Parts: sequence; C-alpha cells; structure tokens
Amino acid sequence: MKNRKIMVFLMFLLLGFLSVSGSAVRTVQEYVNELKKQAPKVFIDCQRCDMNYIKTEIPFVNYVRDRKEADVHVLITQQTTGAGGREYTLAFIGQNGFSDLSTTLVYVSNKTETSDEIRREYVRYLKLGLVPYAARTPICSLLGVSFRSKVQPTAVVDKWNFWVFSASMNGRLNGEAQKSAKSIYGNISVNRVTPASKLRMGISANFDQRKYDYEDELVTSTSEMESFSGLYAKSINDHWSVGGFLNLSSSTYRNIHFSINPALAIEYNFFPYSQSTRRQLRFLYKLAHNYANYREVTIYEKKSEHLFGQSLDITFEMREPWGNVEASLEGSNYFHDFSKNRLEFDLELSLRIFKGLSLEIDGRYEVIHDQLSLPFGEATLEEILLRRKELATEHQYSLEVGLSFTFGSIYSNVVNPRFGEIRGGWRRFR
Repeated sequence: MKNRKIMVFLMFLLLGFLSVSGSAVRTVQEYVNELKKQAPKVFIDCQRCDMNYIKTEIPFVNYVRDRKEADVHVLITQQTTGAGGREYTLAFIGQNGFSDLSTTLVYVSNKTETSDEIRREYVRYLKLGLVPYAARTPICSLLGVSFRSKVQPTAVVDKWNFWVFSASMNGRLNGEAQKSAKSIYGNISVNRVTPASKLRMGISANFDQRKYDYEDELVTSTSEMESFSGLYAKSINDHWSVGGFLNLSSSTYRNIHFSINPALAIEYNFFPYSQSTRRQLRFLYKLAHNYANYREVTIYEKKSEHLFGQSLDITFEMREPWGNVEASLEGSNYFHDFSKNRLEFDLELSLRIFKGLSLEIDGRYEVIHDQLSLPFGEATLEEILLRRKELATEHQYSLEVGLSFTFGSIYSNVVNPRFGEIRGGWRRFR
C-alpha cells in the first residue's frame, strides 16, 4: 500500500515536470516565432536555383514571392566560364528600411563539381550576403559566426594551362507498329578562356533516320549534318575586342555538300565587360568569305561559288529587379548583290508589371533574301512534311506571349516535398 502511494506520487511529479517542460518548450518556440516575424523579407530572383534547399538551409529570413514585398531582393545571374563551370553573381539589393545596404558576391563553380556541391556553395554565399540584413533585426540574437580554417594564399599552377576538353555522344531510338526513328549525335569541343583571350573549337555530327510502313510500303527518310565551328577573341580593353570565326559544314537539309566560312570580327561593348552579368550592349561587325559546294544545282544554276559578305549584330541584355530583357538585331548581306540580305530580330522579355503580375514575351522575326543554296526543282511531299529540305521563304517568325498572376499569402517559407512537383498525372492512371 505504501509503495503504491509512492508510485502515484512519482507519476504526478513526472506529469507535472513534463507539463512544465512542455510549457517551457512552447515558450521558447513562441519566442523564436516572434523574432522570425521581424526577420528580413527576402525575394530570391534566380531561374535555376533549388529554392527548397535554400529555404531549408537559410531559415533565419522570411521568403516572399514578390519583389515589392521584400526587404532584400537577391538577383542571381549566371554565365558560363572558360573551364565549363558557371559564374554566379549574387546582387543583394536592399529595399524599404535596408535601401542603404547593397552588395555583390561572386561564386565560380567547377565543371567537375556535382549539383549538390554547387548548390551548397552558392547557398553559403547567399547566407553570407543575408547576414548583414538579419543583423539589423531582433533575429540576430539567435545567429552565430563560425570560422573555417584559413587557407594560405598560394600561386595558381594549372598543369592544363587553361585548356578544357569535352566530348559527348548520345543516341535515341523510338518506334511504334508502323513507324520507327533513330538518331545519333556527337560533339567534341576544345576551349581555352583567359581574361586576355578566348578560343573555342567544336566538331559536331548528327544522323537521323525515320521509317514509315504505309499500305505495305516502307518509306525511309534520312538526314545528315556535320560541322566545325571555331572562334578566337582577343581583349583590347574593357570595351573593345577583336578576333575571328571559322565555320565548316555539310548538311543535307541546306543542300550543302561542303562549305567553309572564315570571318574577321571586331566588337564594342558600350558597358564595361566587367558588368556583363547585369547588362551588355554589344556591337559585333564581321567581314566574311564563304565557299560553298552544293549537293544539287541551285536555283541560281550554281554547283559551287565563292562569296564575300558582311554582318552587324547589335545585342542588348539587362537583368534588373523589375525583370530582364535580351534583344538582338542582326543584318547581313553579300557584296556581289546587296539584294541578297537577311535581317533578324530576337526578343526575350520578362517584365514584372506590378505585385503578382508578370508579362513574358519570346519572339523572333526574320526577313530572308539570301537563300542561295536552295536546290533547283520542287521538293517532294515527303521532304516538305518531314522537313528534309530547306524551302523558299521571305520571312520566318515565332511568338510566345504569356501572363502570370499570383495572389494570396506573400510568404513562402514552407518546404513540403510530398508527392513531388505537380504535373498532369491523370495519364499515369489510365
């Protein structure tokens, strides 16, 4: 009886302790939640970043889905490096009460790094850039600083002397009861990029074959393409560059048995090249020679010819908090006949109109008067439907326009990976 009373007393004592402990835990959590409410609101502007990973690794800020709601707009831009990696430029733009605080960090990945290693590093830089903003809010009382072992500076010794080699090959096979297709594509590239110069060379080849069984008749269609492309650019200063291009190609689609196209080039960038991740306005002029040997006699009764021509390409790129725009205008002509010319306009626009509403435009338009390689005679129905031969045209165009509107809660801190990303899954159950 006495032992039973002792056990009952101990149980009540334990329940009381757990109740007090639970209250203490709730009190601590409520305190953290209160501090989190006052943490900086951050908008991550990045096209190819792992947002779930970012939110999991950096929990001391509040993530919002509209830049106008943010205290910090983080604009992350990327460009390919000479070694095949990527340079991530993280621009931290303070807004509201943080408008006086802005900075830029740069992280360069290696081509041999895995996607996990890359995201860990750019998230580390992202964390470093966000700390000064968090330090101005009460959440700073929960932050600490860790120091990684200091690396002594040493001279960089590159046994490859900045040369990068790459090779790839892939094949594709698919079919049904009455049709089948197979294709093979291969590519080899050699690059060397330094601040003073850029050298890129690549060889590629593509073979595509399709077979159709129609009314006991087997129709086989093939196309082939081989090409070599190379460029060399020499830096003169922060605005000017000179160099050249060399292209060799063979194509059944374009009626080219063999062509060689060397060109001299000069480029002027209105903005310094050091600002290339955020804005560019480039003027590229080429003076070119082209020798072409055709597979079939052309509509101009030529089996081969030497041609000289020129082109001017004006490209504007800008990435800002309000969105980004990439536009280019290129004109070219042959010297032997100025009526043989081409004008091409490309536009990619992503514009945030106002809170939650964005406009996307992707368009292209070409005025074409230089199809000198068109074969004499009419294309067959098979060649037209399967796009096996280039057809005469005076223009080409494409246009995509879209609007997206989002409303509701501005916060997006929660990560829930269950069932993966939403896709049209009805077909999976049929």
